[in-house]
Amino acid sequence: MHADSRGLDDPFEATGIGAEDAGDEVVGPDVVGPEETGGPDDEESGGKESDAPQVDELEGRVVADGDDSRGAVRRRVPRGGEEPMRPQVKLYLEGRYRKLVRDLPQTVFFCPECKGHPRRRRKCERCEGFGKLTRDSVQELVAWVAGGFYKTRKQKFHGAGREDVDVRMLGEGRPFVLELVNPKVLDVDLAEVEAEINRRNAGRLEVRGLHHADKSRVRFLKETPHKKEYGVLVELEQPVDDERLAALVGPRRTIVQQTPARVAHRRADKARERWIEITSVERRADLVLHVVMRTEHGTYVKEAVNGEGGATRPSLAELLGVPCRCAELDVLEILDFDAPSTLAGPREEAFGAGL
Repeated sequence: MHADSRGLDDPFEATGIGAEDAGDEVVGPDVVGPEETGGPDDEESGGKESDAPQVDELEGRVVADGDDSRGAVRRRVPRGGEEPMRPQVKLYLEGRYRKLVRDLPQTVFFCPECKGHPRRRRKCERCEGFGKLTRDSVQELVAWVAGGFYKTRKQKFHGAGREDVDVRMLGEGRPFVLELVNPKVLDVDLAEVEAEINRRNAGRLEVRGLHHADKSRVRFLKETPHKKEYGVLVELEQPVDDERLAALVGPRRTIVQQTPARVAHRRADKARERWIEITSVERRADLVLHVVMRTEHGTYVKEAVNGEGGATRPSLAELLGVPCRCAELDVLEILDFDAPSTLAGPREEAFGAGL
């Protein structure tokens, strides 16, 4: 597709822009609807229309000379009646976040009673009118800053899985894509955005490697399973000898997990076969261990430790022969996440590049 031939100054000319059908409505982080975000351990009204010029036909993908692509996507959105369609811009930022505290959900944690509804939450006793059960989330802390730079409140947050609200995300961090809708500013220094996010949230949240991406990365993050490495602080009810602890390390074990009670309201009740691999066990006190384990995607780690009354077998409690529980849990690393972040579609080589 060629640039608009009507002589308009196209603000998207310096970015990578692809055309798609009309997309879902997205709203700002302070009024995100519960349907878009989910709970804290799974995995918008407002905003003005884009100031972009009208485009009669949009098809194909455009990359400006020099391939200075920002991963922006234009969508044609009906304006109602016989009015012409106005393009909608979606810009994708990819990076990793490190969550350093145990009170921060990945996405907005809405009150399960009022669902954050503007009217129902006023008389809600559980959230006391706040509409949420936590003050903020990774989504909000990242989007508030990025949205300020790009001048938009409309956004969606896509993570490569998610950790529980009381679980820290350490190591290199969890990959995510922030989808910004109708940004009014496109020339933004991402190093400055990243520095500002980290400055405002020092000691709670860190973002690293922020860069422009393409919509295809959202699907990759959502659909690609990854092994994970966890650090687990385990509290024992009875002492265990060193010989039994040493026997835990090494072999990969297959476990069967029935859907845990804590997620039964949103997960099918069935048995799932997963594997775990314990790589180290350190005794911190007579009744306290620190266990490092690697697990298959979708493993319920807390239940793999305590067994949940036999719903997970064999559990760490069963292998040790004593009741135990997960006192603290950290994600140490997302493993095998090595796919490059590139814009969708083949990139044309410069003339003579193969000579």
